[in-house]
Amino acid sequence: MIWIAIIVLAIALDQATKMIIISNMDLSDSIKIIDNFLYITYWENKGAAWGILQDQRWLFIILTTIMIIVLAIYLRKINNNLARVSLSLIIGGALGNYIDRVFRGGSVVDFINVYIGGLKGYDFPVFNIADSCVCVGTVLLSIYILFFYGKAEKQEAEDKNQADVTLDIVE
Repeated sequence: MIWIAIIVLAIALDQATKMIIISNMDLSDSIKIIDNFLYITYWENKGAAWGILQDQRWLFIILTTIMIIVLAIYLRKINNNLARVSLSLIIGGALGNYIDRVFRGGSVVDFINVYIGGLKGYDFPVFNIADSCVCVGTVLLSIYILFFYGKAEKQEAEDKNQADVTLDIVE
């Protein structure tokens, strides 16, 4: 059940921060947090990552619905904590932006604005807590797939084979 708590926490944190931004800032307003590095900038994105596929609201809603269902099914089946945490973060982040797309006319509220390396010339695309959850979840899922996926099953099979050999010797 901790997985549901992670999903709910991701959604709640995402939606709460977005409400704070919407309630206290006008679109395009920016607040300096760390000069030439971090700003809170209210922006709305009608596209996907980096603003691609602008104004494709229904495409995003349909694809997100399918993805969430698939990931939720996999979340219930998998028995690895790292995979479960990663899937929970991805689902929570996807649902955070999904709520925006459904209830804010297709726009996702973004507000974390980072200038990479302090270079004012390179402004990383503005993002939000939901985006961060999806990214962190994806990195964790990649680590799981690269280093852990299949290893537990392989170890179980080896243990079973060893137990079968031991039984044969004892008999």
